[in-house]
Amino acid sequence: MTIRFAIILLFLLSSARAMAQDSLTVIPGDTMTSTAPDTVALKSYAARYDPRKALLYAAILPGLGQIYNKKYWKLPLVYGGFFGIGYAINFYQDNYKTYKAQLFYNLDNGYESDSESDPNDPDGYTTGQLRTIVDKSRRERDFWVIMMGAMYILQIVDAHVDAHLKEFDLNPNLRVSIQPSLNQDELMGRQNSLSLIIKF
Repeated sequence: MTIRFAIILLFLLSSARAMAQDSLTVIPGDTMTSTAPDTVALKSYAARYDPRKALLYAAILPGLGQIYNKKYWKLPLVYGGFFGIGYAINFYQDNYKTYKAQLFYNLDNGYESDSESDPNDPDGYTTGQLRTIVDKSRRERDFWVIMMGAMYILQIVDAHVDAHLKEFDLNPNLRVSIQPSLNQDELMGRQNSLSLIIKF
């Protein structure tokens, strides 16, 4: 017990001495003064990331708030999301225009019954089927337009929240690891397992 205590005390004293050597400098004339560099204050670090600026930048140009927060890895997500949603809007808008024109052609040429179709039409859709396709395409297009607006708002909120989270300090000693462990028990014998170790 005393040997453990002595080893721990020796370790603490040597680490304290090492830290003291880093914070003291010798000035010629055998005088020692402490010139410990100030650590970066959390307020000064967080002040570089103003949540209002991040929100404004993201509102002006999507992705600019993420650049302001130095989260460059989020740019492909933002622009990929806009590209995918834009592609869906364009796809359903093209379907809407195509089948709407075909529906109007059927109605103008007297195929007003839902069971009638133009014999010259290669697709052979009836007027009722065309009405259903046009309605579905319009609904899907409107849904993806709403998703585009939601994506725009989401990237603004992300930039704002990310700038706020710069104020939180993370403990640099925080570590999570998985290590194998071996337990010897009189009742169960030797047991192998994995341990989740969290160090604060």
